[in-house]
Amino acid sequence: MAELSVNIKKILHAPIEKVFDAWLNPKMLSKFMRGMPDMAETDVEMDARDGGHFKFIMHLGDKIIPHTGKYLEISRPDKLIFTWESQYSVVDNSTVTLIFTKIDDHKTNISLSHVKFIDEEARSGHEDGWGNVLDKLNEIVS
Repeated sequence: MAELSVNIKKILHAPIEKVFDAWLNPKMLSKFMRGMPDMAETDVEMDARDGGHFKFIMHLGDKIIPHTGKYLEISRPDKLIFTWESQYSVVDNSTVTLIFTKIDDHKTNISLSHVKFIDEEARSGHEDGWGNVLDKLNEIVS
């Protein structure tokens, strides 16, 4: 297994607390956790606490794409770390780290790092997917 990773930074036009809290609010998360722009809202089940689990069901037409994981660290409003498992990311310890940095009262920088992929195709697909997620999040919180 290669140590492939995705690293994305994006400035969001919203306060840091609003951006962070969106990741732990099932109603908000369902609106932006979409790997492609034309996806329907995601079904979300979550126990948002350190050690808690989540399940996201993404819908692409008739295709159902489940994602599961465990929250490893929730440090409001600066950091969120969770494991990530899907049919496209089936390696042990595939982990997503989100670092939130306040720019000012109305702007937040988010740094997303996702490590461990089965191959370059899976890494590239996740890079596109996470980019779409962050774009959609910016639309919703702005």
